Amino acid sequence: MNPQVQATAAEIEQSLYEQRQKIYPRQVKGIFAVLRVSTIFVLLGMYFIFPWIELNGIPVVWFDLPGRKFHVFNYTFWPQDFLYLAFILMLLAFSLFFFTALAGRLWCGYSCPQTVWTEVYLWIERKIEGSRTQQMKLDKAEVSFKKIILKLIKHIFWLLIAGATAVTFVSYFTTQEELTNQLFTLQMGSWELIWVIFFTMATYINAGWMREQVCKYMCPYARFQSAMFDKDTLIISYDEKRGEPRGSRRPGTDYRAEGLGDCINCTLCVQVCPTGIDIRNGLQYECIGCSACIDVCDDVMEKMSYPKGLIRYTTQNAIDGKPTKILRPRIIIYMIILALFSSLFVYSLSQRTAINLDIIRDRNQLYRETQGLIENIYTLKLINMDEEGHEFKIEAGGINNLILLIDKETVFVEAGTVADLPVRLRASEDDLKGRSTEVQFTLTAVENNDLSITQTGKFLGPIQ
Repeated sequence: MNPQVQATAAEIEQSLYEQRQKIYPRQVKGIFAVLRVSTIFVLLGMYFIFPWIELNGIPVVWFDLPGRKFHVFNYTFWPQDFLYLAFILMLLAFSLFFFTALAGRLWCGYSCPQTVWTEVYLWIERKIEGSRTQQMKLDKAEVSFKKIILKLIKHIFWLLIAGATAVTFVSYFTTQEELTNQLFTLQMGSWELIWVIFFTMATYINAGWMREQVCKYMCPYARFQSAMFDKDTLIISYDEKRGEPRGSRRPGTDYRAEGLGDCINCTLCVQVCPTGIDIRNGLQYECIGCSACIDVCDDVMEKMSYPKGLIRYTTQNAIDGKPTKILRPRIIIYMIILALFSSLFVYSLSQRTAINLDIIRDRNQLYRETQGLIENIYTLKLINMDEEGHEFKIEAGGINNLILLIDKETVFVEAGTVADLPVRLRASEDDLKGRSTEVQFTLTAVENNDLSITQTGKFLGPIQ
């Protein structure tokens, strides 16, 4: 075997079993850092504030599992609205495909919960233990009272953040008011307590202890992202032609005469990386696309009076000196699919009514003859998905001279309930169009004719 291949294989095998080396990401400033922090503020703000905001006395986002209904802003969804969940999942999936094919791991670098909470924990760590150098020095120092106090304070704040995260998560299923009362009276239900403990520990361990290991070893996205990349995908890359050979030098010297490239080998791009990789070694699956290396490298280039962009968003084709195509077939297809699903989702949501009607035919007999007419028996399930009860009337049509037999002219259905209504339809055999004829049942609220829905059923008769 080639010695170089053997050495590479040995390095890989060693990396699988070596002890984890803690990563101390250096704080970075720049345009991408501002963008990332702004995104984190928005996402955390939405996460922690939504359970406290109410519309018509109901939290703007509340998943009422016992009531089998889900409140999202001004809409209330029921299990019968599964179609909308399918739309949302498809939109999220194709959005992930679209943005990954367009600009790499934007989700991982800016919006992933692991990234968001890890950034918060890193900020707390810097505020308590100091800069990257100070943290490393503290960890290497002998055990002392100061070290114990600093570590204890840090972990207390980590646990507080984790606890707030867990309580907020549970408040999406149990109202914040009810959950707060349970917390202060120490009467929390067993399920709420289990989930609070679970998410507290999960947040504390993932964001505080595991950090980059979640991205590198647990998250499957890093493994299949290459299937969505192509040579025109925007990725964070090091310009090897411009930067090599790398080496230190004094500002103002003619480094070109010394045979050096623009990279001064300061290793700051490695120090700011939250997963500890060296972007100068090329695209790696551990890269989460946070762009911290771009910010710090641009800062160094500016101080050295070199052009920025030694590390930048670019494409493989651009690196190879070939033209780059942003609008390529894959991107256009994703855009069309996203536009189509978004339009269908908005349209179906605009046409959605707060009532539903299920038609169930009597399975004991297909039909029966009575008084010279053909009779079919049905059970109508009247579903009121509104927040208030309504009085409903039933009408039937689709067959000439159709007779609707019903015990009550109107039926009252409480908010969020289902009522069963047995009905019979009678029609002359001469008015039937065949063995099976379509009939329409219309359910309408008595006090509001706009609250109406029509569903189609089958009326069966003898073979003609």
